[in-house]
Amino acid sequence: MQFPSLTHHGGTRGVTGSCHQLHLDSVTSLLVDCGMEQGADAAPCGASTALDFDVAGIQALVVTHVHLDHVGRIPALLAAGFRGPILCSEPSAKLLPLILEDAYKLTISSEPAQVTHYLAFIAELIVPIPFGQWHSVVDKPSLTCQIRLQRAGHLLGSAYVECEVVQSKGNHRIVFSGDLGPEGNPLLRPLQPPERADLLVLESTYGDRLHSDRSNRQQQLEQIIERALQDRGTILIPAFSLGRTQELLFELEAILHRKALLGDPPVIPGGGTFAWSQLPIILDSPLAQRITAVYRQLHVYWNDEAKALMSQGRDPLGFNQLVCVDTHARHQQVVNYLKSTGRPAIVIAGNGMCSGGRIVNYLKAMLGDPRHEVLFVGYQAKGTPGAVIQASEGAEGFVQIDLDGGMYDIRAKVATLGGYSGHADQAGLVRFAQGCGARRVVLVHGEMRAKQALARALKGAFEHEGNEVGVTIAQ
Repeated sequence: MQFPSLTHHGGTRGVTGSCHQLHLDSVTSLLVDCGMEQGADAAPCGASTALDFDVAGIQALVVTHVHLDHVGRIPALLAAGFRGPILCSEPSAKLLPLILEDAYKLTISSEPAQVTHYLAFIAELIVPIPFGQWHSVVDKPSLTCQIRLQRAGHLLGSAYVECEVVQSKGNHRIVFSGDLGPEGNPLLRPLQPPERADLLVLESTYGDRLHSDRSNRQQQLEQIIERALQDRGTILIPAFSLGRTQELLFELEAILHRKALLGDPPVIPGGGTFAWSQLPIILDSPLAQRITAVYRQLHVYWNDEAKALMSQGRDPLGFNQLVCVDTHARHQQVVNYLKSTGRPAIVIAGNGMCSGGRIVNYLKAMLGDPRHEVLFVGYQAKGTPGAVIQASEGAEGFVQIDLDGGMYDIRAKVATLGGYSGHADQAGLVRFAQGCGARRVVLVHGEMRAKQALARALKGAFEHEGNEVGVTIAQ
């Protein structure tokens, strides 16, 4: 076998479960991400959380970002005996314990002493690495490997990984994209492609499509809120606790701030008026609240425009109309109140694909009432309840959905708001690959249709510039 070489332990059947092993020689390797498969990608009977590879010889785990489909199998990795460092960006080092604590409580134990012991164990392994600085992972006479993390624009702390491997036969630059973000994120600094890549392991989530124009998404969100106010309904937004929730809060604060400057113009629904300043933005996710607090602490990593708002005295992630629901008892009270009253509200709750979490209770209570609206702002994986609800948009007659074993009619309005994707589209992925002059590209983290379309687009773009690129689809 020639080295370096790759083995994929996830992220090949769909858009979840990313886990890639870079073999540096016959006994030495590096693991990039260790994610959980979700939705239709997941194996039956919980097998998706188990490891199907030997951890011996793995020198380090490199985490591109802290979404569960990239870190969800870390507990299994530790249970298998891995004791190497967990290398990640400085913001990810703050966020990773929150994500792993939540996963541990949900899947293993919520007993405080066990959780405390587990988090202390994790903390000893996490090694924060500043963006843009080389870090040595392997240093042998005949083999060295350094990694460098660069901003990926997907969420706070997200990175792509540059691996510089030096062996007797020469140098190799391998780049793992992780999840790449789109242009124009309101909070994050823009993505810059790597300087070069002999081999690029590239995500392909949206490899078969171009995103809608992001410039008018705030205006579209405002129009949806206006409609809900007129109907005296609640907007339910299933959102991932990390990344999408913070971006939504940022946009909502901007809308409310602008309405306040305009003198808080009233909306006139049937039976009275309702002012924008009366509209509660309900964040019903303890995990999202903790993550948002960390986002606020890490504002030094925001882009210049977002940081400028803080200097003006605004708090885009902690504004006055934001209502945080913590306890389960309080959550149930809010669900019952919104179900039984005509009080408009916006609810942001996890999880993003409606496969669990507090959003499910809201859906059970409100899906049958046409006053309300379910608003999707993110990808819905095949096989998830979110995908079923999203597919009902514009359908003739009533569609039913199974939630926790019960069947519920979907009579609420359903909308999908483009421009909030956390992933680069086909054009962005092609630019990234061209920017580093990749010689070979391996496509991962995407449905087969998306991978095939991206493979064609990459070959065409490189040929147009008089270059060649070898593109393979990971199996």
